[in-house]
Amino acid sequence: MRGHGPKLYLIHVKGHLGATSLAAFPEMVSQQRGADCVLTGLLPDHSALFGILAQIEALSLELVEIRRLVPNPEPAERNKVPERMASAPVRDQLADHLITPKNSALILIDYQPSQFATVRSMDTGLLLKNVVSTVKTANVFKVPVVHSTVNVASGQVGPTVPELAELLKNYPPIDRTTVNSWEDVDFVAAVHATGRRKLIFCALWTEVCMAFAALDALREGYEVYPVVDAIGGTSVEAHRAGLERVVQAGGQPISWVSLACELQRDWARLETVPAIVEIVLTDRLTKE
Repeated sequence: MRGHGPKLYLIHVKGHLGATSLAAFPEMVSQQRGADCVLTGLLPDHSALFGILAQIEALSLELVEIRRLVPNPEPAERNKVPERMASAPVRDQLADHLITPKNSALILIDYQPSQFATVRSMDTGLLLKNVVSTVKTANVFKVPVVHSTVNVASGQVGPTVPELAELLKNYPPIDRTTVNSWEDVDFVAAVHATGRRKLIFCALWTEVCMAFAALDALREGYEVYPVVDAIGGTSVEAHRAGLERVVQAGGQPISWVSLACELQRDWARLETVPAIVEIVLTDRLTKE
């Protein structure tokens, strides 16, 4: 059986670490491996591991490998090269019942100044941070985005807020007049064109633009995942009612952090680890 106590980890980073950099890892023992540095140490839980990864990102170091080692091996085992952790093979990215970069699309609706100004279910500064983190995560994993606005062409309201517009340059907004995005032909065509059946929903407001489109998507056989802390309603009660309505119809609520972890899935998939550590830990959770 696997224990629940501290685990011994090996973390391999590129380059030589000076005394200042090594001071950031007091719980780890360092060794040079050619031109690189290997850190080993007992870490009590995953939070401690994530803290180490955040420090690596903050110091602009390049992560090569993370491995969990078997401490105190039997004498006959001591000279063996440590084995990698027992990760299962990567699942079929299209057929997986969980969200993957290959089976999902992000739906982003009406993140415009007038909508933000009328959100009352949560702090709008935090809401903006959360949806920015969600879009950054989608971009890291190359999850396609369907980006929509309402009444911009008519001049009635302003476009997507600049913090998001900067991240969505590859996804020009589909402007609508309809309250329900699913009643706009171009919007629905864009969703269909992604070829994805799992739709990650971010929209303002929860009880209107999220709920209406999500209910129609569910009715068409899509799976719907509202990002509960990256959407907002005109009151706490309205936000809750909008979510409950979608959940009762089959929607599956998630958070922006759980989305990042579900897409990453395995910390041995090193290509996206530095960016996700930066988005989730360095820029957000270790600061707030």
